[in-house]
Amino acid sequence: MWIIGLLGGVGSGKSMVARQFAQLGAGLLDADRIGHEVLRLPDVEAAARQRWGERIFGEDGRIDRKRLAGMVFRSADGERRYLEQITHPEIVRRLRQQAESLAAGGVRVAILDAALLVEAGLADGCQQLVFVECPREARLARAMTRGWTEEEFAAREEAQEPLDRKRERAHAILDNSGSPEQTRAQVEQLWARLD
Repeated sequence: MWIIGLLGGVGSGKSMVARQFAQLGAGLLDADRIGHEVLRLPDVEAAARQRWGERIFGEDGRIDRKRLAGMVFRSADGERRYLEQITHPEIVRRLRQQAESLAAGGVRVAILDAALLVEAGLADGCQQLVFVECPREARLARAMTRGWTEEEFAAREEAQEPLDRKRERAHAILDNSGSPEQTRAQVEQLWARLD
């Protein structure tokens, strides 16, 4: 099975592109969804509680992702690295397990949608990397519709590999500065080349 990893900046539309590939028949490896699951594991919750206390937990007793992000992206780099240390091994294990399951089910191509694809070492397991291009202004506007501030957007972007280096690593570039239909046409062209 081929794994295609998606690269791009925060709010570039990687998840939309991943869904478009899935609609064409690709398997979907969604690291963000898996990351949400991992944050609910008792060991992860305990480690997070020990490090950051109750202030990152919501009324439901679970980790509140917005509060956690406020802690790890606004503070020293060590806080983000600690979060990655307690979550990334399990996220990677689950992604590999899901990829094996897709391959066993006969899926020929899977799309890996992971915000920290390069940083978590996942790019090395991809046969192809696709960069989703989108101007900063559009990406910031999308992030703000998610309730982020410009400072939160900048902090998350700074935590990732620079965009020019991601773009250099890519085998293909999709321009997501237009309409979803325009992006879909590019996805279909790339998909046809994979067949």
